[in-house]
Amino acid sequence: MNQESFRPGGWNILPPVIKNLLILNGIFFLATITFQNAFNLDLIDVLGLHYFAAEKFAPYQFITYMFMHGGFTHILFNMFALWMFGRVLENVWGPKRFLTYYFVTGIGAALVHYVVFYFEIMPVLDAINKFQNDPSIPAFKEFINSNNFQVISYEIQNQFNSFRNEFNAVVAENERKALQLAIDYMASYKTAFLNGPVVVGASGAVFGILLAFGMLFPNAVLYIYFALPIKAKYFVIIYGLIELYSGFTDTGGNVAHFAHLGGMLFGFIMLKYWKKRNNLY
Repeated sequence: MNQESFRPGGWNILPPVIKNLLILNGIFFLATITFQNAFNLDLIDVLGLHYFAAEKFAPYQFITYMFMHGGFTHILFNMFALWMFGRVLENVWGPKRFLTYYFVTGIGAALVHYVVFYFEIMPVLDAINKFQNDPSIPAFKEFINSNNFQVISYEIQNQFNSFRNEFNAVVAENERKALQLAIDYMASYKTAFLNGPVVVGASGAVFGILLAFGMLFPNAVLYIYFALPIKAKYFVIIYGLIELYSGFTDTGGNVAHFAHLGGMLFGFIMLKYWKKRNNLY
């Protein structure tokens, strides 16, 4: 297919895969709100993607996490980008190939995110394991007062507040009991620490779609804020560089920048593979 023959206005404005993805994401979003309010059940905790070593991790989360979103703005922008760029790709590739690309980039995004996360939390896990292998009151206090002790959730904060009161009450009179409390607490802290991070959203797959659009239609003109024109190839490059920079600098934020880059990386690999087989279109 020739790039010059691209005429989105004459194609299906809502192809079947895009339509069903939009519907499913909407259903999951409404279900998240409904289950939380009606049953006090956090679907994000169940269907969002937890770290591989966490007790709450389940393999199905590699798929379900892509249909979960943390708020209305999150799902709105993801679904708008999915429709805006995804409908073009589905019209070019057909439903089967587009769906394959969507899930591969989404899963790839999650893998890259948690590989990076593994290296980020290694110092914390090493410190925990060091204490558990050779527990002592001084070693415990050293950990609690170090940067390795990270309160990343309300659950961890509540656990620590409850533990601290009991620990302080006995540490001066019964060191053996205090040490056992510390050992038990570190075990529960490690579990809560690993269970805490959870990834949600279709952003990784959407970034893969954005990359594919930029590579297949590099000279297509996009309008930032509906006013500033920019060619797709430059938009993708700039956006990718921003995500790379943010991934190294925005370490305390809630945005999974490396997941976005992972979606682009796996998308690039797939496109190059298809092109090598002369099967890009």
